[in-house]
Amino acid sequence: MFAVPLAHAATEGDLSGARAQMGFSLAWHIVVACLGVGLPLLTLIAEWLGWRTGDPALRILARRWARGMGVLFAVGAVSGTILSFELGLLWPGLMGRYGQVIGLPFALEGIAFFIEAIFLGVYLYAWDRLPPGKHLLTGVPIVIAGVASAFFVVCANAWMNQPRGFELSRDGRVVSVDPWAAMFNPAAPPQTTHMILAALMVAAFLTASVYAVALLRGRRDRYHRAGFFIPFTVGAVVTPFQLVVGDWAARFVAHYQPTKLAAMEGVYRTGSHVPLTVLGISNGHSGLKYGLEIPSGLSLLIGYSPDTVVRGLSEVPRSRWPAVTGVHLAFDLMVGAGLFLLLMGVWLVLAWWLRRRTGADGVLSVPGTRAFLTLAVLTGPAAVVALECGWVVTELGRQPWVVQGVMTVRHAVNPAPGLLNGLWLVLVVYFGMTVATVYVLRRLARDQPVPIAPQESDVPRYPVT
Repeated sequence: MFAVPLAHAATEGDLSGARAQMGFSLAWHIVVACLGVGLPLLTLIAEWLGWRTGDPALRILARRWARGMGVLFAVGAVSGTILSFELGLLWPGLMGRYGQVIGLPFALEGIAFFIEAIFLGVYLYAWDRLPPGKHLLTGVPIVIAGVASAFFVVCANAWMNQPRGFELSRDGRVVSVDPWAAMFNPAAPPQTTHMILAALMVAAFLTASVYAVALLRGRRDRYHRAGFFIPFTVGAVVTPFQLVVGDWAARFVAHYQPTKLAAMEGVYRTGSHVPLTVLGISNGHSGLKYGLEIPSGLSLLIGYSPDTVVRGLSEVPRSRWPAVTGVHLAFDLMVGAGLFLLLMGVWLVLAWWLRRRTGADGVLSVPGTRAFLTLAVLTGPAAVVALECGWVVTELGRQPWVVQGVMTVRHAVNPAPGLLNGLWLVLVVYFGMTVATVYVLRRLARDQPVPIAPQESDVPRYPVT
């Protein structure tokens, strides 16, 4: 293990400022990035359904979502660029030493980004220049490139959890670099799959939440019903798969990062018959208090047997412990939000079944519709909470390491003074971007549905209020 310090150590304030700045930037960007992955798929589904059925409401829906997609892509490009600068400016110890190891996925992500930008331009400006079928095909590369971008970036993060593809010489130099082995590290499969499904869920449920509000306000026309049911159905279908993948990811952590698992579940002592504790806070040295314990629950989940041994935090020095309370509560919130979304999907299936059984005019005519829509408004925020908490677990649970077992955060940070000042600047910039993004999206929602295109003369005959 090597941890080569920089010339001067950063102060505690600057280190905290750098971590807060990077954490805030990532938390903001990841929501926009998820919309960039999931919204193109939703748009293509709406466009395909409109093309196949001839329904003008679906055509208008696809056009409006496409306009929002263009705005979010531009905003995501800006916030992503800020992050790329922050990697070099805030963490030169990491990028200077290991940039040659992990540079490949960042380069491939750049290629995917440019492919997405090219086809997004074609897609947005070819509505009135291509036949509907060919125009639909121009959107397929957008979806593929968006998923690829997420895959490559998360591969880089997975490497930080399971560093591979290099060796360290006796004097601490990086040698024998294998970028492909670094990118396809053991953490990449579960982590990338988990993230891509999370992106689809965030985009689907956030979009559905907007239309759930409209439906609660009495806008029950075809346009708003489709705007709700298309994304909500996609989210409901993805959620069960996400829970399975989440279980896979947790088992991976149990095997490869036992200290992170111990922090996630508040396990201090190694042993079998370890209970699963819901909520609770750390008492600082031996366990969790104020939580609900399920006897032998964690051992059963990890190894399908109460005799499964779970390693505790006592296995490592206290200086290597993550922030137990923060990691544990974030993990519980993520799981709780995921279960809520799963139950909402089950509710949708039951509503469809009840509609068929009773012969109601539609799903929104069955009993309990208002309660369902009220909770559906919360699915978007719940998906975002699950996303953010998942990243808190991933990053905070790895502390104090920036690269697991190889480099600590303190040795990666820029030793220059004044990093705390950059945090205030970033907060101002992101506040401005948030206000501008919300303003533009609201204006798009209130404007006329879409520009009139020659092949869609039905658009002016279908006003949307």
